[in-house]
Amino acid sequence: MRAPDPVITFIVVLVIGLAAGFLFDRLAGPSWLARQFSGSTRGIITSALVGIAGALIGYHIAVLLAVGGGIVTSAIAAALGAVVGTSGFGTKRT
Repeated sequence: MRAPDPVITFIVVLVIGLAAGFLFDRLAGPSWLARQFSGSTRGIITSALVGIAGALIGYHIAVLLAVGGGIVTSAIAAALGAVVGTSGFGTKRT
């Protein structure tokens, strides 16, 4: 089996991390009204960066454990890493 292109894999992991961070901020973060009173949009950016970091860590753990070489397994590992990272960040933030 041929390994996926590293650039495509990096972009997929990056997009998964961004999506997880934005979804976490919208679904589990402070409400829109609370953000308007506090005047901070830093939470959105921070959640996106934590999602990206979690996705990269999840992907690299999967590579180290030799889970699989396909883009699908890489995407699943990145998604799991992003979810764990953002949920851990959310419990630490409150």
